[in-house]
Amino acid sequence: MSASIPSFSQTLEKHKLVLLRKPTEILQINMGLLCNQACKHCHLTAGPDRKEIMDIKTIDQVIDFQKKYSFKVVDITGGAPEMNPNLIYLVENISGLPDKVMLRSNLSALFDFTDDLLLSVLKKNRVIIVSSFPSLDQTQTDSQRGKGIFDKTIQALIMLNQHGYGQKGTGLELNLVSNPTGAYLPSSQEATEKRYRKILYKKWGIVFNNTFSFANMPLGRFKDWLKRSDNYDDYIAELYKNFNPCAVTDLMCRNLISVSWDGFLFDCDFNLAANLYKGTEKIHISQTETCSFENDTIAVDNHCYACTAGSGFT
Repeated sequence: MSASIPSFSQTLEKHKLVLLRKPTEILQINMGLLCNQACKHCHLTAGPDRKEIMDIKTIDQVIDFQKKYSFKVVDITGGAPEMNPNLIYLVENISGLPDKVMLRSNLSALFDFTDDLLLSVLKKNRVIIVSSFPSLDQTQTDSQRGKGIFDKTIQALIMLNQHGYGQKGTGLELNLVSNPTGAYLPSSQEATEKRYRKILYKKWGIVFNNTFSFANMPLGRFKDWLKRSDNYDDYIAELYKNFNPCAVTDLMCRNLISVSWDGFLFDCDFNLAANLYKGTEKIHISQTETCSFENDTIAVDNHCYACTAGSGFT
């Protein structure tokens, strides 16, 4: 990074901000790095050749962890969590413990690897599906995520609509996540949602509940691409220029704790990608003794600028 840009810690200090965890309400579970895609923007460098995957023993420890702390929301992610053969076991045994369970899907994995049993389990437990859909432009999406992914994404959304997801009155929530396909900041969330809602319905009759628009994280494959294309310094500078101190108040890491596929604690999934353990201390969920994580220091690095640029990552 350019020497003229201060570290994220220095920027927090400049604005007299201290990043401490509030009451922790969200448990994020990373099911592993195995994925059917190898997206150019992936902060975790997930893909078909990755071997890291959460086993049953760790899943049972995660379920016990949820019982111990009573988090209000469970957020299941990956890789592609659908590719973990233990996903149904986790969903069936953790549902009912929190108020909500969310599944983050790249949609193509849901279409390719999901059978009727998984869909019926998701529906029965009212699991919220959070679907990654970077662009309404087929060329841009396929360029970022792989040839043919755009069509599979559309087919998956139609399939979810047919099962009631995103439809009024069903209680089955379907949300979309959009992110830029290059080294620039996302459009406003309001404008993005309006455009997605209009075009998806007009072209394919697709409906959904909400759209969220986030900046790409300068980690993993996206960081590698930024460096290869000589865009890294400029991208970090753009994030820094758009630093919003007001976004720090509601950052997701302030009320979330993340568990890796092997059971270790992180302040967020991005810090997991950066190998930056919770508070920089390596702790396994089976070793936790405290009854609260409130007021714990949150580990930061310069990738955190992506979460605090513009509207932020809340």
